[in-house]
Amino acid sequence: MRVYLPATLAMLMRLNDTGQFDAVGGTGFALTPALREHYTSGDDEELAEAAMREAARASLRLLAAELESGSESESGSESPVLPARRVVVAADLDATLRPDLDTAVVRVDPAVPLEAIASVHVDLRDAEPFVSAAVAVIDEADLGDEEAELAVGDVDDHDLGWYATQELPFLLELL
Repeated sequence: MRVYLPATLAMLMRLNDTGQFDAVGGTGFALTPALREHYTSGDDEELAEAAMREAARASLRLLAAELESGSESESGSESPVLPARRVVVAADLDATLRPDLDTAVVRVDPAVPLEAIASVHVDLRDAEPFVSAAVAVIDEADLGDEEAELAVGDVDDHDLGWYATQELPFLLELL
């Protein structure tokens, strides 16, 4: 099953270094029967895109968590400052459906080998200010704040760029 895994650029750097992607909590998003039932129309490609959008939104939450943990860490750390961009890793994996969580949510083995990854999807540079604004208010948006929901919606207007796994080292070098 094609599974869309939320990620960050820091996670892609670890993937590039180790050859393995660590899916946070083993959580991914996919075109599930529940997702198909949730939409009244759309072909498989459009519905898979909906699953990818869910993973991209989850990427915002991961970025927010990285910012929070970075602000609590020692200022002397040598972690590079990475641009604010959503990241989704598309992989072909065995998955367990989790309709109790949401229509597109699936559970996977958290250790994803590079060979299972089909592609990587990353925001382009022009999305960075929108991603930063959405990251700052993602919790408020989840709680129903209309202004925050608009900020998160603004980032959804930006498509993610598609990269083959072979392009990953070059993508990271050009950041």
